[in-house]
Amino acid sequence: MNRNARFRQKLQDPALMHAMSAHNPLAAKLAAEAGFDAIWGSGFELSASYAVPDANILSPSQHLDMMRAIAATVEAPVIADIDTGFGNAINVSYMVPQYEAAGVSAVVMEDKTFPKDTSLRAAGRQELVRVVEFQGKIEAACGARRDADFCVIARTEALIAGAGEQEALARAREYEAAGADAILIHSRQSTPDEILSFVSAWQGRVPLVLVPTAYPQLRESDIQALGKVGLVIYGNHAIRAAAGAMRDVFARIRREGGIHEVDAVLPTVKEIIELQGDAQMRELERRYLK
Repeated sequence: MNRNARFRQKLQDPALMHAMSAHNPLAAKLAAEAGFDAIWGSGFELSASYAVPDANILSPSQHLDMMRAIAATVEAPVIADIDTGFGNAINVSYMVPQYEAAGVSAVVMEDKTFPKDTSLRAAGRQELVRVVEFQGKIEAACGARRDADFCVIARTEALIAGAGEQEALARAREYEAAGADAILIHSRQSTPDEILSFVSAWQGRVPLVLVPTAYPQLRESDIQALGKVGLVIYGNHAIRAAAGAMRDVFARIRREGGIHEVDAVLPTVKEIIELQGDAQMRELERRYLK
């Protein structure tokens, strides 16, 4: 069973699937090592790693190249965050086969205008496209895939845009009708009430996807008990962990005037060399360098 088939099967299983964000292959490798079922190829994280806003500033090729590198490094399925699809349905039709060829098992596409504004930014510009336009994008994505197990996940930003639950439900139903394999429902409220209400009201056949960044008190056991959610994504924790750790270590080195104290609390160089796949390279040297 290939990665696409494994991802589709897990998405439909009663047991909740969990995905961790990654912005490079090392982060993906650490997430897989920790036991996450899948890797979230986060546009937010990649933008942050380049120190630019999450507003379609990076080119599609930059994101695609990183997804290819991640998929080549881990066995876990990779879910690519393709924002609004990099344009209209024609752009989507061209991009989906490229992500599939890069080793990605699913794409998530959101119903906002291009260029987008990041969802959790206070007072962000959250403009939704017409339902029929986004249906066309979903249909284009489904029509462009080569493997029927490759998943197209539709993300509605209706709650983020303040359009309300009824609009979110109506959009989700239309996106399911257009062929979406799952619906990602997003919220920036600090409690899960809005999301729980949506999940309770959802009567569709496809599973839901949650990203509990804004409401971290909702645990996996709580989500599993809802019965309608197939996947939970931890959407930006790799870059936040990396930024926090680097900030602390850098400040400590300056404060202490050297690395004599901080070195003891860091992963050893040997550990990093192991994460780089050194053992595999040595085996290749043994076999082929005559």
